[in-house]
Amino acid sequence: MTTYREVLGDPRFRLLFTTRTLGIVGDSLRITTLAVLIYAGTGSALLSAVAFGIGFLPQLLGSMLLGSLTDRLRPRPLITGGYLLDAGAAALLGLVRLPVAVSLLLVGAVAVLTPVFNGASSRLVAQTLHGDAYVLGRSLNNVASSGAQLLGLAGGGVTVALLGPRGALLVAAGLHLGSALAIRLRLPDLPPLRGSGGSVLRQSWRGNGALLRATAVRRLLLAQWLPSAAVTGAESLVIAYAGARDFPAGGYGFLLACLPVGMLAGDLLVGRFAAPATRERLVAPLAALMGLPLLVFALPAPLPLCAAALLAAGGGFAYALGLQRCFLDVLPADGQGQAFTLLGSGNMTLQGIGPALFGTLAVGTGTGPAMAAAGAAAALTALWIASWHRPAPAPAPVLAEPAEPAETGAEAGTGAV
Repeated sequence: MTTYREVLGDPRFRLLFTTRTLGIVGDSLRITTLAVLIYAGTGSALLSAVAFGIGFLPQLLGSMLLGSLTDRLRPRPLITGGYLLDAGAAALLGLVRLPVAVSLLLVGAVAVLTPVFNGASSRLVAQTLHGDAYVLGRSLNNVASSGAQLLGLAGGGVTVALLGPRGALLVAAGLHLGSALAIRLRLPDLPPLRGSGGSVLRQSWRGNGALLRATAVRRLLLAQWLPSAAVTGAESLVIAYAGARDFPAGGYGFLLACLPVGMLAGDLLVGRFAAPATRERLVAPLAALMGLPLLVFALPAPLPLCAAALLAAGGGFAYALGLQRCFLDVLPADGQGQAFTLLGSGNMTLQGIGPALFGTLAVGTGTGPAMAAAGAAAALTALWIASWHRPAPAPAPVLAEPAEPAETGAEAGTGAV
């Protein structure tokens, strides 16, 4: 059975893993700091919230219009350019006092290109790691993403307090610049997957259409998008729920930390201790675990029970590990990068739509029932996954037959039980 140590022993994966982790810390730091900076300058909670989410929704536009670039361009300059663009945007925000509208447009413009760069990195991981090593590589990326988000979001306040908002933005720029240099100096200059002939827009649109028309690909995309969108919708209501329940000061922060902690623990446990066939059998049960605990929010549950529910829901995110091999198997060989671009941008987009949908529901029902409804939606999605997901059967052990007598030795060892 493959181990995390063996996966991290691959130099190319280790480089991609390290640089992406630094990039996520930088992104989280930039998101938090820009929201603080805009709120301090305008006093508007709405503009601050827009600043927090402006980097997500535009990613779908980039995926639909530019996704084919992931397979048409060489990955080293593409990924390096992505980190340099992130570094330049953070540095500009930190060094120049831009109007709020310009700051938001700048971050949104970078977000349009983000899925192309991230898709190239995901494609390289799929080409570098094979079989169960690929699944564990995805698990490590998930663990690093959860940890880096916690570090970036939690450490953002400390960094702002020590260096000020603009100094914190320069730290974010430095993290992205370091990732760009590491990729440029240490990643081999690999060729693209396909030629550069034809229109980028036309090829991107056709490629995404072909992926979404393929039933197996479409199912696996939706299976990775929908549960997380529902749970993110519930997560977005935690602050309002804690306020409505008069939880102690800081209670909402404690609750918000529970979900990523559960995600980190779930990925580690399932990735490290579950065999490949077991991970695939756990897909539907773990997807249900994302939603069912959230039903407690329909009741006036105490703070510890709410925290336990969010921890359990976070652990359920490990269901996606059991879909990774299946997803990779159904992708076209020359379109993997575009498929990963679509996967990532769709995830970000639906995680932006989920809060809007269940936030609207909360206006009429209250935050608790809306969070429970989000949990029910995730659980229903798990039932839908169970209706078509068929884990591959574990291979039967192959045993050599006893050797024949010497005079028939040519036939020895040719059978299997």
